[in-house]
Amino acid sequence: MIRFAGACRRYARLGVVLLALLAAVPARSGELHVRDDTGHVVSLAQPAKRIVSLAPSTTELLYAAGGGKRLVGAVDYSDYPPAARRVPRVGGAGSLDLEAIVARRPDLVLAWATGNSRDQVARLQAVGIPVFWADPQHLTDIPSVIERFGRLAGTEAAARAAAEAWRARLQALRARYRDRRPVRVFYQIWDRPLMTVNGRQMISDVLRLCGGVNVFADLPALAGTVSREAVLAADPQVIIVSGAGAARPAWLRARALQIDTDALGAVEDARALALDIVPATSAPDVAQSVCAAWMARRRGTASPAASAWAMARARRAGAERPMHLCSRSP
Repeated sequence: MIRFAGACRRYARLGVVLLALLAAVPARSGELHVRDDTGHVVSLAQPAKRIVSLAPSTTELLYAAGGGKRLVGAVDYSDYPPAARRVPRVGGAGSLDLEAIVARRPDLVLAWATGNSRDQVARLQAVGIPVFWADPQHLTDIPSVIERFGRLAGTEAAARAAAEAWRARLQALRARYRDRRPVRVFYQIWDRPLMTVNGRQMISDVLRLCGGVNVFADLPALAGTVSREAVLAADPQVIIVSGAGAARPAWLRARALQIDTDALGAVEDARALALDIVPATSAPDVAQSVCAAWMARRRGTASPAASAWAMARARRAGAERPMHLCSRSP
């Protein structure tokens, strides 16, 4: 009995050693396994060399991760950094051109979990194209996406540096504005019908960085319609109007600074200042621009200071009207 017990212990120790050895040996040299935001593990034999991005945000984050040179296809409005404008188009985020995507011969596709058609992307997966689904819910999730893009593209060092810089900028903005008096904000994404976002949308994270309080944070949907009367009742101190860069809708280009001042002219404590901010790139850039504008408003100055990430020009508006900030959606 004693001999039998001793033999069991020896075999158990041998099993532990064998398992450790097996774990230390990779299945194949250079093989990558990266978990995406939906929990799916993306496996590549080697870092991707031909990447197609299916959202402007994933395009920008791939460049941030150092993988821009590997991008061979992108959707409409993928315009940052400027090099992205030269990448062949493969349709829009909501209407992908599957033939164009396949023709680019990608060895990796970066998809947007809440913006791309699941059925269309499934057809790409059906022909053997690996797909990474990105779905960051908060600003703090973005550095992780950058780091994982870096692993998939073989640019880990650049991605790690970019992710750490992102974290540092968020922390700096929080520290700088955490003691500021809150400002009530209406963030307009469309005019007819009038639409905004709720508190779970990442845009609200940007607002919170510098003391903004989304007056429609309790909306049930991420984006929904509201009436002008509801906006008036919400009593915003600042109105931010968003668009899509140079290709933003005509209503934003022509009427953004007047469409809601007519409806909200009686909002109490509003200032006669309208700011037209050239679109900033990343969420920290937008937040920094918005924070600078708010600080200028509180000081009573006519325009915020220009920054390295955004330029601002101030216009005089009619008396007793809320301030408008025109910025690109992050």
